[in-house]
Amino acid sequence: MALVGRLLEAQGFRVGIISQPDWHSAAAFKALGKPNLFFGVTAGNMDSMVNRYTSDRKIRSDDAYTPNAEPNKRPDRAVIVYAQRCREAYSDSSIVIGSIEASLRRIAHYDYWSDKVRRAILPDSKADLLLFGNAERALVELAHRLAKGVPIAEIRDLRGTAFMVPHAWRPDGWEEVDSTVVDTPGAVHAHPDPYAMKTETPPQANPGTHPVRLVSRAERLAQHRNLRAHTAVRLPSYEQVRDDPVLYAHASRTLHLESNPGNARALIQSHGDGTGQRDVWLNPPPLPLTTPEMDYVYGLPYARAPHPAYGSAKIPAWEMIRHSVNIMRGCFGGCTFCSITEHEGRIIQSRSEESVLHEIEAIRDKTPGFTGVISDLGGPTANMYRMACKSKAIESSCRRLSCVFPDICENLNTDHAPLIQLYRKARALPGIKKVLVSSGLRYDLAVRSPEYVKELVTHHVGGYLKIAPEHLEPGPLSKMMKPGIASYDKFKAMFEKFSKEAGKEQYLIPYFIAAHPGTSDEDMLNLALWLKRNKFRLDQVQTFLPTPLALATAMYHTEKNPLRKVTAGSESVAVIRSGRQRRIHKAFLRYHDPNNWPLLREALRQMGRADLIGNGQRQLIPAYQPAGTTTTRKPQLRSQPPPRKS
Repeated sequence: MALVGRLLEAQGFRVGIISQPDWHSAAAFKALGKPNLFFGVTAGNMDSMVNRYTSDRKIRSDDAYTPNAEPNKRPDRAVIVYAQRCREAYSDSSIVIGSIEASLRRIAHYDYWSDKVRRAILPDSKADLLLFGNAERALVELAHRLAKGVPIAEIRDLRGTAFMVPHAWRPDGWEEVDSTVVDTPGAVHAHPDPYAMKTETPPQANPGTHPVRLVSRAERLAQHRNLRAHTAVRLPSYEQVRDDPVLYAHASRTLHLESNPGNARALIQSHGDGTGQRDVWLNPPPLPLTTPEMDYVYGLPYARAPHPAYGSAKIPAWEMIRHSVNIMRGCFGGCTFCSITEHEGRIIQSRSEESVLHEIEAIRDKTPGFTGVISDLGGPTANMYRMACKSKAIESSCRRLSCVFPDICENLNTDHAPLIQLYRKARALPGIKKVLVSSGLRYDLAVRSPEYVKELVTHHVGGYLKIAPEHLEPGPLSKMMKPGIASYDKFKAMFEKFSKEAGKEQYLIPYFIAAHPGTSDEDMLNLALWLKRNKFRLDQVQTFLPTPLALATAMYHTEKNPLRKVTAGSESVAVIRSGRQRRIHKAFLRYHDPNNWPLLREALRQMGRADLIGNGQRQLIPAYQPAGTTTTRKPQLRSQPPPRKS
């Protein structure tokens, strides 16, 4: 909200922010009077459902984004509730929704918390416009147009926006194609053999033909680009994806294939039947910010402190990041369980050295309590700074879902030199004692630059470095789009070598996900045995949480694999649904906890692996149960989930 407020302020607008208003009536939404241009509504820096509920759908006891971590200060599905209250407060005001929660619900989506497919957020919120992704360009343009008196209902050409229109509405000169024609979710036909020797019958001369001008390749490409730029892809309707898992997985696949700003087409999805039928229209994603534009946004006069109205209250999320610096945006990893791709996109947007160093100096000079330690110099991924495709032409035409899976693309520039230089300049600033790197690290990229790993390990690790292999078995890794464990082993060897050379005792802390789609009980058992062999005892573990729009969520809901063409007979994905089985998978990650031993003993017996129960070095858990620890009922464990009821 600080970024949005300062950005609009810099454009000459006055901005009022009503933080965590009491949503039980419209009174709190009238605090600043009727807005001149629009109400801008978000759920905050985190999705309200993810923020309030655990992966087991239990309500969390605290909220890291609220003063003193007080819970229950925001409603469930906050964007919808806030937008409705804004409409009640001033019925004729324009309402614009955006940020993470709105972005992830811009089309019909599976909602884990209600276990059903919900409509796109626009018809439920009754908002006039949705801005998805990092929307600085659209936000500034929208504000200026509204200030000039342009009705919001006429603003239909901004990239990164979505809105409701009458069914079959199209701008002049636009064509519509059906997504089931673009990527047919039907029978899979064999591709023609390019090596087959086939005799062609020469065409017979026709006396009525006339010479035809040959069209150059450049002209054909130009015509194709112009056609794509004015083509909208119609997704299956809300009602269709609600009722048909194959069409849901197909729609998810189509949305992700149309996510590259260089070649993405507009998307349409119908909601409702008969006279009430309307379309959600999504324009192509926003263009990434250039480095000067990023510098401008991050160089605005931020206070770098919570609002004075909060007094001495502690805000945990602020305490964690107040001495950190965001150096880039986006991630080309494409991990299927992660929402970064859906929100920030795959193209890396980097700040300049000067901008980053200036912010470090601002932290040093302005932030109370600064001790000389920058807690993080990173972003969504620690080491993708300044990385990009070697060719703009290739980048703008690419439709890959990941630049690093199944292998690192040969067109990807993986040079870590700019980041190494930034690290060195940052820690050389006067008054800076230590610069840590705490963001997620892509170790499969890092191992391509031993110099970077040495720089990181020698100067920027505070005793522990967290990385995320997520799993080691090929089944779940293929559904996550994560690299194999060989990359981890290579990075671990480098980490230990350079730590020893630096005379430092440092440790890798790996993160793993339990119960991810595509994971079997045997996969989790093998991971537990690997953890024990490597003497890892994990304190915090993550159970898969299906977030809206993620590809892994489509797998969870449909039991289909949208990474490939989806048909009724295409690849099925094993899904872990029952609470007990999810707990078993989580217990394997914490095999060392005596409270999990009764559950694991029964699971191992049912898997035919009772040989792993005992006190031997190669056994997973002991046969005895310490006094005072938990006992549990016999689990109902399955290697595969039962068929879903229609």
